Parts: sequence; C-alpha cells; structure tokens
Amino acid sequence: MKLQTRLGRILCGATLALAFSVAPGIWALSPASGGGQMSSMQAKTAPVDINTATVDQLKAVPGIGDAYAKRIIANRPYTSKNQLVSKGVLPQGVYDKVKGSLVAHHKKK
Repeated sequence: MKLQTRLGRILCGATLALAFSVAPGIWALSPASGGGQMSSMQAKTAPVDINTATVDQLKAVPGIGDAYAKRIIANRPYTSKNQLVSKGVLPQGVYDKVKGSLVAHHKKK
C-alpha cells in the first residue's frame, strides 16, 4: 500500500510538472492572448489612399474616426498627404500618428 501511494504521488507530481511546463506555451499561442499571431494593430497593411478611400476604409486606420473620415472625403482631392494638415482637415498630432498608413495618389494627366 505504501508503494502504491508513493507511485501515485510521483505520477501526480510528474503530471503537474509537465502541465506547468507546457501550459505557458499553449497560452502564448492562443488567439485570446494575441500570441502567435499579429494583432490587427500590429499587422502591416497597405496604405489607404486618401483620394479614393471610402469612409469605412478611412475609419479602419487607427486614429481616424467618422468625423475625420468625412472631413478627408469632403476636402478631396489631395496632391500629397501632408495637405491633410495644411488644409486643416487633421490636427498635426493626429496626422503624425496616421501618416504612415496613408498615401495620396493622384491621377496623371
């Protein structure tokens, strides 16, 4: 009986040790933790063209909400993305945060 108890404790300890060594790796890869995959904020996406984008496409850029998206569309066309500041569409601080996600393509004549 003593041997069975001792073996049971050893197996239980080994199982716990295995569980604690494997679980952090599994948790790191789970979608809820964001591990193993890039979050939508980290994912590299193609820049949004401020001359052709829809309201929804503009709102997908972190920092651009409904009001800014509508102002961007209302002030088209743009020859460069920095016109968002010079035309007063976006404040400098917001522009500094979103400029890497925007482009201003213009049609060639």
